[in-house]
Amino acid sequence: MTERVIVAMSGGVDSSVAALLLKNAGYDVIGVTMKLYTLDTDELPDYYKGCCTVDDVEDAKRVCQKLGVPHYVMNVQEEFQTFVIDYFCSEYQHGRTPHPCIACNDKIKFNFLSNRARALEASYVATGHYARIERGLDCLELKKGIDESKDQSYVLYGMGQTDLSHTLMPIGGYTKNEIRELATQAHFPNAAKPDSQDICFIPFGDYKEFLKERVESTPGDIVDLQGSVVGTHDGIEFFTIGQRKGLGLSGTGDAVYVLEIDAENHKVVVGPRSGLYKDNFWASRVNYVSGIIPDKAVEVQVKIRYQFQQANAILTNYSDGALIQFKEPQRSITPGQAAVFYQGDRVLGGGVIEGSVPSRVLSLTNA
Repeated sequence: MTERVIVAMSGGVDSSVAALLLKNAGYDVIGVTMKLYTLDTDELPDYYKGCCTVDDVEDAKRVCQKLGVPHYVMNVQEEFQTFVIDYFCSEYQHGRTPHPCIACNDKIKFNFLSNRARALEASYVATGHYARIERGLDCLELKKGIDESKDQSYVLYGMGQTDLSHTLMPIGGYTKNEIRELATQAHFPNAAKPDSQDICFIPFGDYKEFLKERVESTPGDIVDLQGSVVGTHDGIEFFTIGQRKGLGLSGTGDAVYVLEIDAENHKVVVGPRSGLYKDNFWASRVNYVSGIIPDKAVEVQVKIRYQFQQANAILTNYSDGALIQFKEPQRSITPGQAAVFYQGDRVLGGGVIEGSVPSRVLSLTNA
């Protein structure tokens, strides 16, 4: 019996070619475009490359028509508001820097679509992510896409064995140029369509203005490492670790950077660039893709941001998180961001960066 697959189709070229490849491989393909949010303006900027416009839905529909497969639009605006936008705002209010794409993948693209897949008697959910799912010796493995410049495995670290067994990522073995060529050969209307931007629900790219309309700010002090007040701010949500511009400081001499955000006391701590470098951090809510928790310290390569050159480190797992110790200090380790652990091209797992390592863990490390 032909296996059915639901393909998450944003209207972009990647998910369109994913549907093409699966159709050619003999799957019973159903295209689904999720309506995530409603844009408040019809006057989008020329550079806007988000999703959920009428044109995006139309592009996905036209691709499905060309492939001869069904296409549905599903409204998930309520779920997207709760699990992505509300989370995004809340994290900034707590002095953290969120990654909304990870929340969207975890709570919307896979969770929601998996439920819909069962209702439509589909065996799989497929996406246009540049990542690969392969069978290892003991389990399914999540691996980087072969196009290093487009690899999206970082945002998928939360997947487990059940998720992987019901997910297909057909474009992970291709380069972006090859994907565009396949789209061109298939005469897809979106073959040359630009890639979408990271924060798709902020069309003008200004997250501070977005927050101003949605959160209640509490003013506070900007202090140096000695605790002396050097300025004031309108709200901690407008700052992130490593920030240099837009601090509103003058006459401070040497350049200063945001080193810490004290949410409890509404303080922003600034200091020299050297203060940005740390050689360890604590990760909470850690997930291991294989489901197997390391019982001893292991060598890994770690990415602390999506656009970050991974660095060598030692990972030690604890019952409530993991300690990461870099071989060389790294800059701007930012609470709220994801830390993803690799071994070669395989994703071992990942977690959420926290502000400091628990003292009980440090005491064991220094013993």
